[in-house]
Amino acid sequence: MVGTMPKLWDDTIEAHRQAVRDATLDATAALVVERGVTGVTMSEVAKRTGLGRATLYKYFPDVETILLAWHERQVGNHLYRLSSIRDQTGRLDAVLEAYAVICSEHPKIDLDASLHRADDVAKARRHLTDYLAQLLAEDVAAGRVRNDVPPKELAAYCVHALAAAGVAPSKAAVRRLVAVTLAGLRSPVPEQGESEAGAGSMTGSSVDDRGR
Repeated sequence: MVGTMPKLWDDTIEAHRQAVRDATLDATAALVVERGVTGVTMSEVAKRTGLGRATLYKYFPDVETILLAWHERQVGNHLYRLSSIRDQTGRLDAVLEAYAVICSEHPKIDLDASLHRADDVAKARRHLTDYLAQLLAEDVAAGRVRNDVPPKELAAYCVHALAAAGVAPSKAAVRRLVAVTLAGLRSPVPEQGESEAGAGSMTGSSVDDRGR
């Protein structure tokens, strides 16, 4: 019994720390929506969470650290949501549609311009791009996606194209955006003129061969 007490105490402390962290990030998310990134201050976060500023500083040394933690949690939640949909459906189009919906629900916020640690922000975003690149590589191998562009470039294309869902006026507009993005992933179809030119060159070669 005595041996279990330290573990119970440690678990209680860890649970408390996690609760404070979650409450802080939830308050930050609300402030970002209401006031933008520049409207987030240590005083306001402490007020929203019911913590004293001194207590808040024990967990986060500054606003920038809070914003980075919030951003990392947001990206992690998005990845979990997308991977769950992938596991359920096995379809790339369902994943991209889900990402577009996420973008419409959480319009892009330019953290790069507000934070000095832009590399950390970019690193979190790369997790998303890398995940999509992995899915795209699988579809390229299966012949469902064009193979003339590297999967990482296709993933970047999807991320930036679907970010426009953040300003889409309706769900129908989001669906149209997804359809246009998916169209860009398909193998390009040769134009009629190119096909005829190719056929003509083949015919000419045959005639020349016969002439010889």
